[in-house]
Amino acid sequence: MTDFDELRAALSGRVITPGEDGYDDARRLWNAAHDRRPAVIAQPRTAEDVQVAVRFGVAQGLELAVRGGSHSLSGASSVDDGLMIDLSLLNTVTVDPETRRARVGGGAKLADLDAATQAHGLAVPAGMISHTGVGGLTLGGGMGWLTRKFGLSIDNLESVRIVTADGSLLRAAEDENPALFWAVRGGGGNFGVVTEFEFRLHEAGPMVQYGLQFWGLEQGADVLRLARELIPALPPEINVVIACLNAPPAPFVPEQHHFEQGHALVVVGLGSPEQHGEVLETIRTALPPLFEFASPMPYVALQQTLDEPNRWGQYCYERGSYLEDLSDGAIDVITDQFPRKSSPLSISLLYRLDHAYSAVPDDATAFSGGRTDRYAIVMVAVCPTPEPYAAERAWVRSFWDALRPHTLGIGSYVNGMTEGEDDRIRAAYGDKYLRLQQLKAKYDPDNAFHRNQNIKPLL
Repeated sequence: MTDFDELRAALSGRVITPGEDGYDDARRLWNAAHDRRPAVIAQPRTAEDVQVAVRFGVAQGLELAVRGGSHSLSGASSVDDGLMIDLSLLNTVTVDPETRRARVGGGAKLADLDAATQAHGLAVPAGMISHTGVGGLTLGGGMGWLTRKFGLSIDNLESVRIVTADGSLLRAAEDENPALFWAVRGGGGNFGVVTEFEFRLHEAGPMVQYGLQFWGLEQGADVLRLARELIPALPPEINVVIACLNAPPAPFVPEQHHFEQGHALVVVGLGSPEQHGEVLETIRTALPPLFEFASPMPYVALQQTLDEPNRWGQYCYERGSYLEDLSDGAIDVITDQFPRKSSPLSISLLYRLDHAYSAVPDDATAFSGGRTDRYAIVMVAVCPTPEPYAAERAWVRSFWDALRPHTLGIGSYVNGMTEGEDDRIRAAYGDKYLRLQQLKAKYDPDNAFHRNQNIKPLL
């Protein structure tokens, strides 16, 4: 057993060990499929505290895990018998509305970011679930409702402050440590612990236009073919997510359709209500839905619409791929495979990636996806209890395997990888992988930060 008195004395934050108050809450992860017991949990209050924790863990030979929002699907946010560095106290968000910049602590969640920026009618392109951590989401890329208009989270990153494996606190930006800055924009948590992100902000909200239109399973192919024709032609102010899901038991859903399997188009407009309404009318005329709901809503509410289906404490598994297009073959697989799930909460989503996403050169960042126009598809198993989890996980794997002949290879968005499959990680980064290995060897030669979609140092 390691004596943690030295760590306690050096840290201004809190150090928690098994049996102490707060230990079980601090070690708990969003994905209940992973239940890990660290030997010690450090909760830094400052960047200097993070330096202390990293140096201590490395010196003691403890396996390190970094916990931001704790949304790691693979459970990498924690570790058995090692050191968890819990960044939850580093959650401050400071906004300068004049320069349109935000400084965001490494432990902040999207809800913290959205609340602070929307007070000024500004936003950072980010994810779709408000209890997601800013850190993990951003380091892998960061895609969501604003991606077609403003790009990925990493495309709007000005700088980071990062603690590397030797305990150094570095600033990485285009004008300082530019190679490291390139690597952290898509390379995940492989290069250190980011204590602060600096983002560029954009005008968005405070109100947006929301619409959801739903069709039954038998119309799935028609919905996807309609989406194929409609979505690429839409301006970047309109984003449409294609959802294969069970209709929620919401007040706007007719009772006879509660929990019914089907397909939905979720249409979000950043522009005028008239522009949004025209898109809904085009869809409605082409293919009348079973039901629909349309309303303006606050941007912060939009960011919370998926919070409850993805609440803490469920058993989750995910796989994803990129599709160049919604080909007839891909549509056949999606409509065949989706109904085979058993949990009402399991879902498959497709996002269109184009406009601002595709305007960034592929080699400008380490992002694990080409910058040509495409769709990202994810298949997500969500089970409230452990009993159906194995079967639902098998459904995701079968779905992914069946779709593979129609995808852009086995690589995918690293934030959606549940398992550390080396071949898929290498495929995701493609030609960038060697450069990332070289930078890993420079900043983390002993692979101290390996609880992630790991890039192995080139030795």
